[in-house]
Amino acid sequence: MTARIVFTGGRVFDGSGSPAVPGDVVVRGDRIEHVGPGVEVTPDDRLVDCRGATVLPGLVESHCHLTFPSAVGHVDPSFNPPVDVSFFRSMPSPDEHLAIAERNARILLDHGFTSAYSAGSLTPVPTEVRLRDRIAAGLAAGPRMRAASFERDNNPVRMGPDGPAPQETGPDAVRAFIREQAELGFDSVKLLMSNDDVFFEGGSMVTQYSAEEANAAGEQARESGVWLNCHAQAPESIKLAVRAGFRSIYHCSYADSEAIDLLEEHKDSIFLSPAVGIMWANVHEGAEFGIDAAMAEKMGSVKSLAAMEQLYPELRKRGLRVLPGGDYGFPNNPIGRNARDLELFVRLFGYSPAEALRATTFHGGQVMDLPVGLLTEGYFADVLVVRGDPTSDVTLLQDPANLDVIMQGGRFHKAAA
Repeated sequence: MTARIVFTGGRVFDGSGSPAVPGDVVVRGDRIEHVGPGVEVTPDDRLVDCRGATVLPGLVESHCHLTFPSAVGHVDPSFNPPVDVSFFRSMPSPDEHLAIAERNARILLDHGFTSAYSAGSLTPVPTEVRLRDRIAAGLAAGPRMRAASFERDNNPVRMGPDGPAPQETGPDAVRAFIREQAELGFDSVKLLMSNDDVFFEGGSMVTQYSAEEANAAGEQARESGVWLNCHAQAPESIKLAVRAGFRSIYHCSYADSEAIDLLEEHKDSIFLSPAVGIMWANVHEGAEFGIDAAMAEKMGSVKSLAAMEQLYPELRKRGLRVLPGGDYGFPNNPIGRNARDLELFVRLFGYSPAEALRATTFHGGQVMDLPVGLLTEGYFADVLVVRGDPTSDVTLLQDPANLDVIMQGGRFHKAAA
């Protein structure tokens, strides 16, 4: 029988929302065998001393863009819309782009994120499908993934592998796009339900799909066995997405009272990822990359951040599943800084540290639809050992030096000295 690994002597935060308490976590193979106090150890057990530390589930990034080029230590200013989009004028080959994505995946895992739900690929090439499968096969290190298509914006011109190309609109065209992405192997398909102020002034309030198109998308996604995600800021775009059965809604910044009530009505089937990290970075940390106060205003980031600070405390009170995940992968918001979203949930949205942790573990496991995000019997053994008490101070998770252990599926990605 496979030997056990016993995390002992620390406090355990199991992800459920219960307070961290002294206890042990027992792992056998790739699964958690037992969680509780006073485990009787045997000479064959491998012990991990967790004194002075907290044991918790691996983190889940809910708004992931591993094909975006910037990561900690590897900032690429060529993808920095609207300031610079020269990345698209000298695109890496598919293999080169996969290598960038693999690098980013390892960096994200290095920072304690053992699972990732994609919010969209950067290009139509199915790089994320290849990346997901290589990670699952053990050929690359990174979080277990749910891969998402690039976002469809419903314009008469779309970006294709060989550059701009004509694009049909209407319900049949939307259905065809979703079928195509499902056949490529994506787990979810993303639609740009509203536009964005980054593209043109007032764009965030422009809804790009009709009710007929949104409903056709929902019907086809269910038929093709994929989930639907969307970028939605305008109130009408949010309502269309909810009514059509979209699963993950990103940003949601300008939800009106009707949209808030509708979200609450469907809170058991909806996940929200505000992506507060990129808005904070644009408003406060973009000057080095050409995003000064005037540019942040023009991009809509100032307005969006203020709207989020009003909206998300209300959605928290109503019990919506709001998940950390902040559009990381831009120069001022590189992959690897993802844990900062937890701090922003506490500072801006009124979450307690434990509530923010629950959002990125328990609710993260729900959006993944996998047995992750909890330390409980039978779940994948995705385990972090964090120096100190992140249930009191979530900023501890921003420094990878505080992560003594990163285990994914029972394997040590990082082991304590």
